[in-house]
Amino acid sequence: MELRNEYKPLPDFLTIKKSDIDGIGLFTTKSINKGTQLGISHLYNEFFPDNYLRLPLGGFINHHDMPNCIAKSYVEPHKHIKLFTIKDIIAGEELTVKYIINKLENPRWEFNWEISQ
Repeated sequence: MELRNEYKPLPDFLTIKKSDIDGIGLFTTKSINKGTQLGISHLYNEFFPDNYLRLPLGGFINHHDMPNCIAKSYVEPHKHIKLFTIKDIIAGEELTVKYIINKLENPRWEFNWEISQ
C-alpha cells in the first residue's frame, strides 16, 4: 500500500472561479444532491476574527438571500462549522449561503444550531 501525504483544500467536485455575485466563488463541477455534506468551512480558534479560521470552503463561498447551502455549527470533537446543500445543485452552479454573522450584536454564532437561514 502506498501512503500519500496530500492535502486537498476542496473536494474533487468543487472549484473556485470568477463569480457573478462578487469576485470569485465556489462552484460545482458535477451535480450534487440535496443534503450533501461539502466539508468543514471554519475551525474555532480564538486568535482569529469572530474566533474562527476560515478554510477554503468558508473563504470562497458567497452570500445570497436565497442560498443553496446552509452552515451548521458543531462542538465535537472540536468547534467547527460544516456546509451542506439544501437543494439539488446542477453542475457548474455557484454555491451560496446566507451570511448572518455581520448582522448579530454578539458574533459568537457558534451557539446557534444552524448559523445561516
